Amino acid sequence: MIGFKNKKGLGRGLSSLIGEGKFAESTKANISDLKRNKYQPRKKFDETSLEELTESIKSRGIIQPIIVRNSNTDIKYEIIAGERRWLAAQRAGLHEVPIVVIEADDKKALEFGIVENVQRHDLNAIEEAEGYKRLIDEFSYDQEQVAKFIGKSRSHITNCLRLLSLPVELIEFVKDNKISPGHAKILVGLENSIFIAKKIISKRLSVRQAETLVKAYKAPSKKHIIKKDPNIKVLEHNLMEKIGMNIEIKNKKNNKGSITFHYKELDQLNRIIESIKKSY
Repeated sequence: MIGFKNKKGLGRGLSSLIGEGKFAESTKANISDLKRNKYQPRKKFDETSLEELTESIKSRGIIQPIIVRNSNTDIKYEIIAGERRWLAAQRAGLHEVPIVVIEADDKKALEFGIVENVQRHDLNAIEEAEGYKRLIDEFSYDQEQVAKFIGKSRSHITNCLRLLSLPVELIEFVKDNKISPGHAKILVGLENSIFIAKKIISKRLSVRQAETLVKAYKAPSKKHIIKKDPNIKVLEHNLMEKIGMNIEIKNKKNNKGSITFHYKELDQLNRIIESIKKSY
């Protein structure tokens, strides 16, 4: 048994999660004895980066051990931090990997996964936001607690969480790096967000250019307001008083136009029809 805090290469953030006086077992395990953790916030791994790590492991082995906890299933261990190293080790043809076995409940497992990935910038913005949301929804954190725990500003946490309100199609755009988190933030709350996002992608707009585009779509159109002739207004008013219905008269410059009767029930419509029949 060795003190976790003395184990090199695990990162200060991860070490602090264990706390002073906690101990962990350092050993080796078969690749097949490990399985991914359901609380791992990271869902996608960059193929190029994974291939580079595979080549590194082939030549130098695994420098940082994989952090695991005992599993209550047929698979012996559950990975808490180091899934990418585990995947690369399989590609590299390793049969055994170095591990550090710790005691961790589901909450701690999620905390480990978020801290490791956020510190190394391995999560995309949506995965990061989903991790924060799980801390809030499943483990009763508030945004202030998440901010302090992760070491980020409260506004950063809030902005991340706002991304989850985007339409599903836009969330996939962010996950697939078709648009950046900066682009996504300016699309939150827009009714035509998908349309604008596709414009951003097709035209390869920067965030600043995208902001200008959004402002253009938000700006109210300046419609030319035509003032109605006062005599027409008087005529509309007189007719309204006479027949008890709203009347709208449109008269063009060539004196062609239309007159509209706004009736509220069939009796009013029949009265108009009968009046026209009597007069013509």
